[in-house]
Amino acid sequence: MTEPAAPGATAAAPAGTPLLEARELTKHFVVHHKGRNRRTEARRARRVPSDHHAGEEQPAEPGLPPAPPEDQRERPVVHAVEQVSVSLPAGGITAVVGESGSGKSTLARLLARLIVPTSGQILLDGHAVPASSRGRRGYARDVQLVLQDPFSSLNPIHDVYYHLSRPLLVHHMARRGPELDQAIASLLQRVALTPPDQFMHKYPHELSGGQRQRVAIARALAVRPRVLLADEPVSMLDVSIRLGVLNLLAGLRADDKLSILYITHDIASARYLADSIMVMYAGQVVENGPAATVTDEPAHPYTTLLLSAAPDPDRAAPPALAGRGAPPSLVTPPSGCRFHPRCPHAMAVCAHRTPPAFEVTAGHQSACWLHTGGLSAAESHPLAGRADGLVPSPSAPAPGKEP
Repeated sequence: MTEPAAPGATAAAPAGTPLLEARELTKHFVVHHKGRNRRTEARRARRVPSDHHAGEEQPAEPGLPPAPPEDQRERPVVHAVEQVSVSLPAGGITAVVGESGSGKSTLARLLARLIVPTSGQILLDGHAVPASSRGRRGYARDVQLVLQDPFSSLNPIHDVYYHLSRPLLVHHMARRGPELDQAIASLLQRVALTPPDQFMHKYPHELSGGQRQRVAIARALAVRPRVLLADEPVSMLDVSIRLGVLNLLAGLRADDKLSILYITHDIASARYLADSIMVMYAGQVVENGPAATVTDEPAHPYTTLLLSAAPDPDRAAPPALAGRGAPPSLVTPPSGCRFHPRCPHAMAVCAHRTPPAFEVTAGHQSACWLHTGGLSAAESHPLAGRADGLVPSPSAPAPGKEP
């Protein structure tokens, strides 16, 4: 006779199901102007009209409709993440690469369930995450987040022993006494902070940047997670110690079969550590595929721009950046392809239609109109003002000629 499943337990995932999967995640943040509104209201309260007694309601100006109530006005939103899908296989490392403001950290916080998505779905072992408090705690035990700055993520008034004991006690992984001491010593050994007795009772300010980040990783490992979300774990560290932390993450994948999402703006470190790379720009995925393929044969102009800006000791000449400008405002993002104002290959279609993800090779996708042959002559015409600055608009006069 089959025993009944425990409350809250999920059925075993079918073979080949990603350990953690996000489907078309979207996150919009409403822009608030509370400070400005308070200052405006204060100025209005101090302003006393000359023709009316203070406190009387002012008549509306003739010909103007009444202003809508504050709660009915359409507020602008920040399009932080748009229709992003990602699959994390068990025991694999996926890197998310992009400039600051591309939505990488927001994606990590969505996957950690620290913020609620506007739309989309998150699946663990092929099943939707329960909304109950018990389901959230179970999800937090399986999926842990390591933040970028270890000094701000560790409480300065508590020592290492306290930081590592809290998750062990909250999730009932160890009991106070010798069992807790042994569990903390084991965590410090896993992140190469040895001998453990020298680090247990130190405070964050007494540790180096690399040691603080290792403590943060040890805290995440305390609950024996299956997924580790590493949000730029080495960007705040000295170059000389970054490799040690990257090798630590690679060792955790090899020894503990951890699935790791590695977020970085350094595509070179992503090539070193990850199995696959997903490139984000302005909240959208523009390219994804095997790490070696994306870095050796980039299919999107933005990926080429990232690679040209990455340090390369074998490069003899200074890098020639294949683009210019800065990331767009995510409150009013460009229409069509969001990279087209900076793209040296921008065409007319790029300004009006968002490109789908085209299959370049097996497992390698790029959201760029360069990978389709079904464009008309008008759609494929080079766009005016593109990053190379050499192609005039079809409706504009050629250089040196009068209109």
